[in-house]
Amino acid sequence: MPEQLIISISGMRGIIGENLTASIAAEYGSAFGTFLKDSAGSNGSRLSVCIGRDSRGSGRMLASAVGAGLCGVGVDVVDVGLVPTPTVGVMVTHLGCAGGVIITASHNPIQYNGIKLLLGNSMAPPVDAAGRIKQFFLEKRFDYVDSARCGGVAFSDEADAKHIERVLAIADKEAIAAKGFRVVLDSVNGAGGPITRKLLAELGCQVSAINDEPTGVFAHTPEPIAENLTNLCEVVKAEGAEIGFAQDPDADRLAIVDEAGTYIGEEYTLAMAAKYIFSKKVGKAATNLSTSRMIDDIAAKAGCQVIRTPVGEANVASAMLENDCVIGGEGNGGIIDLRVGPIRDSLAGIALVLQLMAETGRSVSQLTADIGSYYMTKTKFAADSKQAMEILKLAKQQFSDARLDVSDGYRFDFEDGWVHIRSSNTEPVMRAIVEAKDRSIVQRYLGEIAKIRREVLG
Repeated sequence: MPEQLIISISGMRGIIGENLTASIAAEYGSAFGTFLKDSAGSNGSRLSVCIGRDSRGSGRMLASAVGAGLCGVGVDVVDVGLVPTPTVGVMVTHLGCAGGVIITASHNPIQYNGIKLLLGNSMAPPVDAAGRIKQFFLEKRFDYVDSARCGGVAFSDEADAKHIERVLAIADKEAIAAKGFRVVLDSVNGAGGPITRKLLAELGCQVSAINDEPTGVFAHTPEPIAENLTNLCEVVKAEGAEIGFAQDPDADRLAIVDEAGTYIGEEYTLAMAAKYIFSKKVGKAATNLSTSRMIDDIAAKAGCQVIRTPVGEANVASAMLENDCVIGGEGNGGIIDLRVGPIRDSLAGIALVLQLMAETGRSVSQLTADIGSYYMTKTKFAADSKQAMEILKLAKQQFSDARLDVSDGYRFDFEDGWVHIRSSNTEPVMRAIVEAKDRSIVQRYLGEIAKIRREVLG
């Protein structure tokens, strides 16, 4: 049975040639442009939108189609080419655009692609705005213009330089360079390879890059999780590197491998960034409900506070702005440092982790030992909206003794751990995350979730 096109707060995502075509992309571009014009009012000013893409083979087609849709409603386009998602965010504010578009399906397999939207503040649209854009698209409410008022297309080649400039501004370049870190980088043939090599060279690192050419033909399954990064682990160990970095195809997520070639996971990326930032200033952090308690432990030791939000970088970034947070992000390896931009950014994460290593003189394995560890398991399973509601209902009954947060699915907090069950924004699945200090506790909660799944799904 063909999958349905997904339109959510995260934008549009689908399978190329099946439910995501050039004509659909053009109409989505027209809907976004119409929304931007409607939001700007009748001041008559010309609007522009910045467009970038990851390395997937379908990216150029979708970028052209979205651009055509924008031009058709009288919005100019600035094409910044093949760049990471956070780089587009940097260029939106640098160029003063009304919005941005990134053609990417993030960590999803090659058959997928997507259209991610940004507003003029470089943040994804909030729920109400995303709903309006979706409504414009579904109702085909497009404010097409005549030939004389059609938008034009310009090209910019300064995206890498502007992004690197912002990242270097939050790091001590000389202190990192003095260490001469040996780094192995795996960019999974996505958009991150070229710009990240440049950043690491600026930071004085000795870089061995694998899968760094942005061919869009992924050398391994693109999500930067343990089972997909065995080659990176082997190369780090073989070359005697101090650290290994893994990006996803649009380079907004970062996973880490230690000096022994051991995958330490994405959760430690935010923990290390927070550990460095909190060593410099007392403040607040924001993260989502699915992120490890490690950041809470780090914040508590530093006399700082953690604010929890629904999953999604827009939710985290909004909380950071509202609460003047000094660091934020998500446990999937997404670091948000507002000094660079309100988007998950693997380059910012790399700079902060290397800064922590340089200033403490400690290895990755020593830093992870300092932070401590939890056992976390993430699972996902297919469930339609009716099944999802039934699963949540039964979970609430099963975990009735827990502290409950219902802002994004259900998160159940216990003294010995927590469980978060929610429907995905980007895939037709439910996700269940369980974390505890003791592996047996994780297994017990997983067993209870499995029992609920069997009862609902058969």
